[in-house]
Amino acid sequence: MTPPPPAPEPGHRPPVVVLVVAAAAVGLLGLPLVGLLQRTPWSSLGTTLGEAATLEALRVSVVVSLVATAVSVLLGLPLAWVLARRSFRGRALVRAAVLLPMVLPPVVGGIALFFALGRRGLLGRALHNAFGVETLIGTTTGAVIAAAFVSMPFFVITAEAGFRQLDPRLESAAATLGAGRWTVLRRITLPLLLPSLAAGATLSWARALGEFGATITFAGNHPGRTRTLPLAIAQANEAGQPEAAMAMSVLLIGVSLVVLVGLRHRWIPSRPPRADTEPQAESP
Repeated sequence: MTPPPPAPEPGHRPPVVVLVVAAAAVGLLGLPLVGLLQRTPWSSLGTTLGEAATLEALRVSVVVSLVATAVSVLLGLPLAWVLARRSFRGRALVRAAVLLPMVLPPVVGGIALFFALGRRGLLGRALHNAFGVETLIGTTTGAVIAAAFVSMPFFVITAEAGFRQLDPRLESAAATLGAGRWTVLRRITLPLLLPSLAAGATLSWARALGEFGATITFAGNHPGRTRTLPLAIAQANEAGQPEAAMAMSVLLIGVSLVVLVGLRHRWIPSRPPRADTEPQAESP
């Protein structure tokens, strides 16, 4: 007969004050969302989201976020591989510079992009002289660059963690059997890394979809070119159109929740380990 599971030890039960403080934290984070959902005009939500201006902003957001994600994967994957697998002088500084946009105020990022890629910027002047590029400001390309600037670190840090978790013996065994470096990368490394790459790309896309500060500072707020959903929300709120602002906000909140719920098992185990059992490795 199977013995009943042991009762939780009293020391494992959080004190009442901890539960109260935790509830206060949930309230601080959750009440604003509840207030927004409570005031949202659900009966006219479909009509509001179907307006031409909203659909135009949604189209720009989808294009900008998807292209920015592709840029993040294309440039970030080799960078993550170098940071995870190669030791070189200044690696810590490079990693800090790569992750800086995650904590940098987006407006500061937009100003930095302006002085780097503007018509008279560090690289903007060279682009104009060499290729005749007039300006990236006010263009969809500029919005893509701004979104990639703030979203690429999310892909790099996730992909780097995935590289570090791979068992190098698998790659070494394939190389011993005669597989070349590209074959090992294509047949061993990337398939094993696919869950981390998918998670990083999804996070990067979600961050690019919600980007505001760097975009409006560097690319501007131009309908049909750079006005994404976050910029359209701010525009509607300033123009005295709260229903449109709330409808678009609910749309972005829904997308963000889907992403977070879908990726929760990448970092958080579904059940805490029991005290009377050996710790189990988290499933991918």
